[in-house]
Amino acid sequence: MSEPVSNDLIYSVLQKMQGDLAEVKFDVRDLKVRMTMVEEHLGSTIIALSGVNSRLDRLTDRVERIETRLDLTDTH
Repeated sequence: MSEPVSNDLIYSVLQKMQGDLAEVKFDVRDLKVRMTMVEEHLGSTIIALSGVNSRLDRLTDRVERIETRLDLTDTH
């Protein structure tokens, strides 16, 4: 037959759970900080990529104007 559950057993289990929960809270807090850093890095990468795309667009426009002036464009 099973033994009756004592208050001491319940207390020790609750203490262990409390310690585990504190560790989980710490880990979640750390993950939130790390996720924020990843989001900030991703945002700055997107901004940098946007700048590169803008420069490429301007360069494409300039090359097209040069081709037009030199009559290098293919007309089909």
